[in-house]
Amino acid sequence: MKRRDFLTSFAALSLFASETWAAKKQGASKSSAKSSSTKSKSGHGKTSSAKPAHKSAGKRARGRSRQYFAPPPAGPVVHTADDSVIENPPPGTTAARLPPVKAAEPPSEWRTYEITTTFNLRNSSGQSKLWLPLPLNQDTLFQRTLGHSWEGNQHNSTMRRLPDGDLEVFYCEWRDSSDGKLQLKTLVTTADRHFDITKRTVAPEREDILRRNLQASRLIPNDGLAYQLGERIIGRIKDPVAQAKAIYDWVVDNSIYDLSLTPCGTGDVRKQLISGQYSGRSADINGLFVAICRAVGIPARCIYGLRVAPSRLFRSLGLSADDATRSQHVRAEFYVPGYGWIPVDPSDVRRAIALEVLSDRDSKLFSLRKILFGVWEMNWVAFNVGTDITLPGKSSSQPFLLLPQLETREAYRDVASTLATPYTITTRRVEI
Repeated sequence: MKRRDFLTSFAALSLFASETWAAKKQGASKSSAKSSSTKSKSGHGKTSSAKPAHKSAGKRARGRSRQYFAPPPAGPVVHTADDSVIENPPPGTTAARLPPVKAAEPPSEWRTYEITTTFNLRNSSGQSKLWLPLPLNQDTLFQRTLGHSWEGNQHNSTMRRLPDGDLEVFYCEWRDSSDGKLQLKTLVTTADRHFDITKRTVAPEREDILRRNLQASRLIPNDGLAYQLGERIIGRIKDPVAQAKAIYDWVVDNSIYDLSLTPCGTGDVRKQLISGQYSGRSADINGLFVAICRAVGIPARCIYGLRVAPSRLFRSLGLSADDATRSQHVRAEFYVPGYGWIPVDPSDVRRAIALEVLSDRDSKLFSLRKILFGVWEMNWVAFNVGTDITLPGKSSSQPFLLLPQLETREAYRDVASTLATPYTITTRRVEI
């Protein structure tokens, strides 16, 4: 076959293939196809009406073969305090892939501490009432309360647990408090707490507890400015553990530890959000973390407690002596299905920066920042998780209870709000 004849045959074959594809694509009927063929053979029109169709069909075919469809952009954050990750977990995230429940492994190393609180009331007269917060009344994998004992000249004394179970207090009265005395001793054993992202074997938390830790309290909001801030922080992140890590990093980067405040601060997160000044102590900084988590649908809560021993991480994160009178400290935790409650403490990162005079680029600070997302060094004892508390015999509530509360004939006051406190707290490690 000559080269000219080969090219002519190839062109005719291409044209036939194009006609067949166009006929299928456009759904042409058999009658129209026959009519077109007859016209072509008789020489009427010379297929002038068919060629444009062939060309346009070929162009459409080539256009389709080269077109790429980009996935639609992710939408805005969909989870809020009212529609949380526990209600509607994002597909494919840590909150959606739930493993079979297994028994948690208890820690092997425990340390026991004796906490002694001593009261001497000398500047008051008449009847006085005292409320002291006590360590957690329920055993956990990181803390167990072994017992309480007390002595003094009080008229009566008792231990009372609030109805929601989040708080237990020691209550006592003096008829004449001009020489009131009390000594309360508590034995607590603790173990360091670690979060392991490779293990997902925790039984689910009670539904009422999770819902409670999505709600707003008097000083910790879960909507408005808190939600706007949370939406800006997490962006398109869908996984709840990664969301909480982004919130943790933001709080560390943008908060300031204020050494001029009382031991744990006021915990007023609303004020911080309105002013745009994110500063305070542990109740303020960790309260900010909790507020943002709740706003984007992650259950979170503050844990109110007391430092009881030196720290192995930084000297400023523990006691330097046995005196713990002004060593109250608040930590935080958030909940993810399958992992349970995960411990964090962004406040102590800022405390180390303030007291250890560290720069933001210090390698020690970088390590501490990684450790305190998921680890609690248990030189600290947890007391309660209660908020908006109404003490027995009182009609008004208070945001949280961590400091002793004293009511005398003259006034009702937080006895740790001034430097001249009528009590001392000492701690020591014991062997049992």
